Amino acid sequence: MSSDHLLSSYDYHLPPELIAQNPMTPRDHSRLLVINSPTTHIHSIFRDLPQWLSPGDLLVFNNTRVIPARLYGKKSTGAPVEILLLEEKEPLCWLALVKPGKRFKIGSEIYFHLDNNDCSQDNCLVATVVDRDEETGGRLLKFNVESLELFWQKIEELGQIPFPPYVTESKAQPSQYQTIYAEKPGAVAAPTAGLHFTDELLETLQQKGINQAYITLHVGLGTFRPVDIENIKEHKMHQEWIEVPEITVEKIKETKAKGNRVIAVGTTVVRALEGAAKATEMAGKQGLIPFRGKTDMFIYPGYSWRIIDGMITNFHLPKSSLLMLVSALIGRNRLLELYQIAIQEKYRFYSFGDGMLVLSGDEAINITRNPI
Repeated sequence: MSSDHLLSSYDYHLPPELIAQNPMTPRDHSRLLVINSPTTHIHSIFRDLPQWLSPGDLLVFNNTRVIPARLYGKKSTGAPVEILLLEEKEPLCWLALVKPGKRFKIGSEIYFHLDNNDCSQDNCLVATVVDRDEETGGRLLKFNVESLELFWQKIEELGQIPFPPYVTESKAQPSQYQTIYAEKPGAVAAPTAGLHFTDELLETLQQKGINQAYITLHVGLGTFRPVDIENIKEHKMHQEWIEVPEITVEKIKETKAKGNRVIAVGTTVVRALEGAAKATEMAGKQGLIPFRGKTDMFIYPGYSWRIIDGMITNFHLPKSSLLMLVSALIGRNRLLELYQIAIQEKYRFYSFGDGMLVLSGDEAINITRNPI
């Protein structure tokens, strides 16, 4: 078996002090490692991104919005409960991770309220465990509220934006874990490559003639679930909801027709665009058409690229599916070498950390392009 397909091949040691606990302020003052050829790299600053792109290039962003998915409540016995909403399965019914999980039997009720001594109808949200999800070990929770509008009102009042578990000493505000263009609620984690952008930077990009388009991928378990099997080809991604709208498809086609590049802002955009293209092929069509549905796209070395010509990404956890995705773009050995350089240069890692720009140009990465 190829080393590229072994989980142990994606391990590296990161000094704990390089795990970013707080975002850079301003956002676009983070560092940017530019990968501009198979053998060279350049140390830059994110606000200088426009100089690395060309007029006519297209940046594609993920406009998902992180919801206050972490809730603290109590069972009817008074025992404390913590849940993390993962995915809306149907109206008012959510898949959730629960702590402590073993005690959550079907029929159990959980009460969420601001005042621990008063759970009246006006200030309380009640959920009933209706099923167990074998794949995730989570529970399906049915929320006992009259409407979706009231549900979201309660979630905003009672829930918290869930920072990643490795962010343990952060002073960041919840708004700093949202992109400035976040629009469609549904994610339980931020598309972190987009956290570097400011209004001023977007304006500068636009003035240079670098175009912008949007997809939606509601970041969930598929993105942050660890790979735990040595043969990574046997790993099954959890499905995540995506939408690639018609206007974005048209912009991509126009960009390609003019010989310019499609640059994905983050791994979630990569998975959405490539997942939509795969769905198009499975429907017996070529290229890319608007798509709305779910994807379980898992990209690792050996993947034949369909849409993207480059990407912006953060530095990812060892043995993660995100590390494998970037390896598919520039090669595992080279990526791990670049990570060692980033560690030596004291780059900041993970969600609140620095960024990397991978450009294809004509030489940096080898992408198989299908006509669209």
